[in-house]
Amino acid sequence: MATKKKMLEAAAGSAGGDPLDITDVFSTQLYTGNATARSITTAIDLAGEGGMVWTKSRDNAALDHYLTDSSIGDDYYLSSNTSGVAIGSYGTSRLNFTSTGYDLGVNSGTNSNNDTFASWTFRKAPKFFDVVTYTGDGYSSTQNISHNLGSAPGMLVVKKTNGTGSWFTWHRGYGDNGYTILNQPSAKSTYSAEWNDTAPTSTQFSVGVDINTAGATYVAYLFAHNDSGDGEFGPTGDQDIIKCGSFTDNGSSTTVDLGFEPQWLLVKRTNTTGNWALIDNMRGLSDVDGTRGVLLQPTVSTAEIYSIQPARSSATGFVWKTGQISVSGDSLIYMAIRARDGNVVKEPDAATDCFSVNVSAGAAGTALTTGFPTDMQIQSKRSAPVSNVLSRNMNLMSVTIASAINSGLKQKYLKTASSAQAAYSEEGQLGQLYNNTGFSIGSVNGGASTAYYSFKRARGFFDVVAYTGNGTAAQTIGHNLGVAPEMMWVKSRSLANDWVVYHSGVAVDAETDYLKLNTTSAKADWVGAWNDTAPTSSSFTVGSTPNTNSATYIAYLFATLAGVSKVGSVTHSGTTNVDCGFSAGARFVLLKRTDATGDWYYWDSVRGIVSGNDPYLLLNSTAAEVTSTDYIDPLSSGFTITSTFTAGDYIFYAIA
Repeated sequence: MATKKKMLEAAAGSAGGDPLDITDVFSTQLYTGNATARSITTAIDLAGEGGMVWTKSRDNAALDHYLTDSSIGDDYYLSSNTSGVAIGSYGTSRLNFTSTGYDLGVNSGTNSNNDTFASWTFRKAPKFFDVVTYTGDGYSSTQNISHNLGSAPGMLVVKKTNGTGSWFTWHRGYGDNGYTILNQPSAKSTYSAEWNDTAPTSTQFSVGVDINTAGATYVAYLFAHNDSGDGEFGPTGDQDIIKCGSFTDNGSSTTVDLGFEPQWLLVKRTNTTGNWALIDNMRGLSDVDGTRGVLLQPTVSTAEIYSIQPARSSATGFVWKTGQISVSGDSLIYMAIRARDGNVVKEPDAATDCFSVNVSAGAAGTALTTGFPTDMQIQSKRSAPVSNVLSRNMNLMSVTIASAINSGLKQKYLKTASSAQAAYSEEGQLGQLYNNTGFSIGSVNGGASTAYYSFKRARGFFDVVAYTGNGTAAQTIGHNLGVAPEMMWVKSRSLANDWVVYHSGVAVDAETDYLKLNTTSAKADWVGAWNDTAPTSSSFTVGSTPNTNSATYIAYLFATLAGVSKVGSVTHSGTTNVDCGFSAGARFVLLKRTDATGDWYYWDSVRGIVSGNDPYLLLNSTAAEVTSTDYIDPLSSGFTITSTFTAGDYIFYAIA
């Protein structure tokens, strides 16, 4: 979505207009410091609405966590891993809040040269986040502090700003008198005076003793807890985006139901000592079991830890793995923030907001721009196109940390022309989906002309789902596309099975038919593919074929979005104009014959969709790009299939 329009819609949401979505109030940013003042664009209005930015170097253990907020001023910062006073950061070194994000100064804590950083933005918004300041009125007294969270907090963190003091933390899982310390690994403590034995309400919270010293100044960060649709976010205004809860480690894999897929987790063991752990999906929180975990610890300045996967996300929550942060019987608390899924974000206004075509012969390490964080990418080398499919949730493509830490890090990928199970490559060989606006070229394709097709998960456009087969005749899988998918590519990651494709244009009853992405075969009718069940706006059904017991799968879901994408079918004879409802033609076209055998052809406007020869590649083949044919022509509302292309029934997928 264009930044200006997004800002206007976010402002309307604050004024009681359209509901806010997750991208209006929260963002994870990855970047590399350059010791030069520059802007970080999140499309979140911190200057007008206020909020907090939390930053930590991922590879430099000498740099603390830096928290800057609008209440004490963006010319100060606190460190979650220390008890220190708020420190002024002035002139060219300060971090400055803007209407579209924030400006970085030259402060080494947030912008040291060549260090990698993770940064999380929390915008003030009812039922999500608030930040307030107050002055203590006496060590032995209690005081009620007003807030504008609009609901009872799920978690509350208080820090003295004009002197040293611990980060006292209350969590709804503690009761009225429990607390922990954010800058210490201590277990949960019980002391009635800290919160005056009074649970916070939707309008105020109570403080006493250690967080109410006379004349001392304090800042409080309040995080909401949405429950059963009272969060009021998303296009329909009934979606939850933040939850604070607790669970007990069951000694294996503990399932925590949130009602949504998380993109950010803050977790703490409470029955005994242990550091806080911070995990997010830009750095590796994945819905695929068995990947590595990448976490930071707000308690200490330690560099990013690359280790055993502590948590696996799902469409409805997360699965906690014992042994990394906790052991069987441990009690834990968490705060979870929802992923930008199709039920909680607005539809993109333009295809450029969620799809990008890059064609480059750049050397390995060259950075290419998409303008958005990439969730799935197809890479096709034009001279010998093994089309590799990469997904942020299937590997740690976003990880860019010191070699001493990521030694042995692997990337996981699939090949569209092969039935082979997911394979691993060395870190960096296939590039990295390394930040919020682009990716880097890997050594496999470096120096060779390669087409890169990057997809962002977006409402009504595209979604990715991982699941495990249960060996039954049918299994229903939840998704977050926000609408019923019209095309699905499903592939086992752990077995050498064909890609199974659903497409709404295959037949009148598409749920009875299937295709194979890695072969030329025509459509076939079999209940084992989709159990004769059409997908819905919240789930799809797989039959016995893509459902082998304990096998792992990944599904890519596509849909028609007006002016952005079109899933359809056409009977071609002679010259056929395909109207997709676009205003400036198609940038990407995929065609497959269904009434007889035929390849999976694809074209793009960067390599050329012109009135003349148009280079094409094949998803089902490793054959080199063909440049000597004129099978399609441009059309302002879509594309034209020329008379030289074989007549027959076709399905297509086009992106504006």
